[in-house]
Amino acid sequence: MSISSEHKPLGKQVTGSLHTLSPIVELNVGGEMYTTTLSTLKKHPGSKLAEMFTGQPKLRTDSEGRFFIDRPGTYFKYILEYLRSNQVPTQCVQDVYKEALFYDIEPLIKQLEDSPQIFGELVARRQFLARVPNYSENIELMIRIARAEAVASRQSSVIVCVVRTEEDAARCRDALNSLDMDKKSVVKFGPWKAVPSISDLLDCIQMDVEAKGYKISFQPHVAEKGFRFKSHDFFYKFLFTWW
Repeated sequence: MSISSEHKPLGKQVTGSLHTLSPIVELNVGGEMYTTTLSTLKKHPGSKLAEMFTGQPKLRTDSEGRFFIDRPGTYFKYILEYLRSNQVPTQCVQDVYKEALFYDIEPLIKQLEDSPQIFGELVARRQFLARVPNYSENIELMIRIARAEAVASRQSSVIVCVVRTEEDAARCRDALNSLDMDKKSVVKFGPWKAVPSISDLLDCIQMDVEAKGYKISFQPHVAEKGFRFKSHDFFYKFLFTWW
């Protein structure tokens, strides 16, 4: 079977063996069109991409007979460039990394993981956040509280308590007891055993909430008079802006 410009029904399953294909292959990757060779696609035999074009066909074709891959087409050009010339992309690294994982191209995955962007995320930031108890759950809790308070409002706020040490955690509990507010609405982060500071954690919280599409900012929370401690030692107000 060879790829031609003849119109075929949308989503038609390819029949026959890929060994009979033309060495030139046309692809439709998420709506982006590419032309390459079978040898390029099969350069790394253990990859998922190579398996797509080995043995019995595992892909459908579009109405023009191009093999269709339901992935973001924008980043496939970087995958192809690596397969063609071993060139590791320096643009859109995070997105290309996701595609390299999907196509299971092990050499590219390893080289991308050595890049500053991926290394910093996987080895530095994620390893730090893994030492902050219930970090991901607390991010989701913040969002739920903010959404619950957003009715007929342009902004809603969430009070966050951040403690780095067990000693601070005890002081924070005492401070919470003197707060004239619903303690269940205060989201507590920490303590943790790692080098990054409270400021670093606050930046991570903002980064991860914004990554979910929310617009937020934060500032020290100054409690009303009568508070036993300096509230800005522990408490911060995260402001969600909805419109």
